[in-house]
Amino acid sequence: MLYPQRLGQFTREHADTVAALLCGLLLFLGWFALHLGALGFAFLLLPAAYVIGGYESAREGLTTLFKEKELDVDLLMIVAAIGAASLGLWRREYHLIIDGAILILIFAISGALEGYAMQRTERSIRSLMSLTPDTARILRQGREEEIPISQLKVGDEIVVKPGELIPTDGIILSGYSTLNQAAITGESLPVEKTVGAEVFAGTLNGYGALQIRVHKPAQSSLIQRVIRLVEQAQTEAPPSQEFIDRFEKGYAKVIVVAGILLATLPPFLWNWDWETTIYRALTFLVVASPCALMAAIMPTLLSGIANGARQGILFKNGAQLEKIGKVRAIAFDKTGTLTTGQVQVFQVISVSEYTIDDVLKTAASVESSSEHPIGKAIVQAASDLDWVGAIQVQAIPGQGIVGIAQEQQVIVGNAVFVQQYVTNLPEEFREIVQSWEQEGKTVVWVARGAEVMGVIAIADEVRAQAAATITRLKKLGVEQIVMLTGDNQQTAHSVAKAVGIDRVYAQLLPEDKLDVIRLLQQKYQTVAMVGDGINDAPALAQASVGIAMGVSGSDVALETADIVLMADRLEKIAVAMHLGRRSQAIVKQNIVVALGFIMLLLVGNFLGNINLPIGVIGHEGSTVLVTLSGLRLLK
Repeated sequence: MLYPQRLGQFTREHADTVAALLCGLLLFLGWFALHLGALGFAFLLLPAAYVIGGYESAREGLTTLFKEKELDVDLLMIVAAIGAASLGLWRREYHLIIDGAILILIFAISGALEGYAMQRTERSIRSLMSLTPDTARILRQGREEEIPISQLKVGDEIVVKPGELIPTDGIILSGYSTLNQAAITGESLPVEKTVGAEVFAGTLNGYGALQIRVHKPAQSSLIQRVIRLVEQAQTEAPPSQEFIDRFEKGYAKVIVVAGILLATLPPFLWNWDWETTIYRALTFLVVASPCALMAAIMPTLLSGIANGARQGILFKNGAQLEKIGKVRAIAFDKTGTLTTGQVQVFQVISVSEYTIDDVLKTAASVESSSEHPIGKAIVQAASDLDWVGAIQVQAIPGQGIVGIAQEQQVIVGNAVFVQQYVTNLPEEFREIVQSWEQEGKTVVWVARGAEVMGVIAIADEVRAQAAATITRLKKLGVEQIVMLTGDNQQTAHSVAKAVGIDRVYAQLLPEDKLDVIRLLQQKYQTVAMVGDGINDAPALAQASVGIAMGVSGSDVALETADIVLMADRLEKIAVAMHLGRRSQAIVKQNIVVALGFIMLLLVGNFLGNINLPIGVIGHEGSTVLVTLSGLRLLK
């Protein structure tokens, strides 16, 4: 019983190939019967070859004709084949029936090859769909229980054992491991994760067991958003493909009219005999059909989308892959884009009687009670030191924090706030503090009792790859690179100088960023915007190409953007631009090849140098050629 099941499954999965093989076998047997003079046997086999090989094309062509009232290339092929067979029966030149059958056979083989080619792209894209398991191991009352992922709720605690896929996005409650995030973010090396770190559905757990708390619905996980966007990208045709589709509909009508004229006028104009006239008209229907032109664009763009997805670049549709290659100006948000968006301790100085560790420990004792990012950065910097949390801690928003540690009052905050508790600020610190502030860093003073202990500089870390990315974009020929930020001028210019951006727009509201994008578009037409926050969403929507940071980006930014960088790696922008430019080059090459083949075959037909099978081979060969050419972007 197993063999029939396997045979049935193979037939369903490779229906086009099976049809082409049966068509070829029946064609050979029919030709052999004709050669032996067994006409009855031949007339039984050859119609079967026509039906089996041409059924799918005829079905699609007739569906398009009756439902959409449009002529389809598939239908033209069937008409040409049946016309050749009819001419062969009429003239009793049965080799023409063989010609028509060869036409259908080659068309069937071409369809099967194109199907396999496109399946390769589909597999590359749809491999995303298999990245999440169907069930999750949930902890309930101290016991493990497997439930479908769709039943997970925010707040549930799940267990992931070594070597298992993470079932949904969450925060690690306990455990330590390395996670392979290549499928989601494109990062080639495993990433270390421990308590408090966020993990993503579809990533592969390494050697450690993890206990994870679900912090968002399963359907809102990063991988599920990626899957929805990829599905959307596959169904949306880019402008170039829409133009080709509209062109094909009009072109098919022109072919039919021209075919009718070619089948009727030459005997009166050039004294052709009717057999030659009809045969060349049928060949014209084949060679003039725009199959190769239709295949010139979408295989290329889908291959580019698949390539980008493997590298952590998510194109929401083929139109954005086209546009990114044409970008002439790029605007970057600062916080969370050019910088990590996570402040950290940059430098610490202390007065002579204290050490840097003394300053950090004292500051951490009160900041450990604070939820402010600056406080968290100080506590993180002092994590390896031995200190005790303060009591009676009181935070004054925008100024500082005070508390009692080791029976002494501790004051941490800005200069104005700290001066309320100490007699004076050390003069030797003023010059370096002033230079820090000019560089855009936040300065925190630390005092104990009535005495200043030292000063801590806090800064938002510039992304390691930011400067190299800007340099690469300039080498790629981007004419203008600017930075847009709501931050102050000093901080903005400090970051811009560090990464190599010359033009800065600072202290901007969201609508101001929108206005800057519009100004850039007036001068450079195709403008990209790179951002991560809710305040970037209007500018991302206005830009020709909106690029969002996938990990740090807000949901609004991710939904608004056209391209998502899954690992927040800025260098992928240059990779995306290269993909876009390469896709455009391949599309242009394919269009030239397709049109060149059509013109060559048309000239050959009018000169009488090609027959119907040769015309079919040239026509279908060019179609397969441009399809395979488009698949080059999978590499």
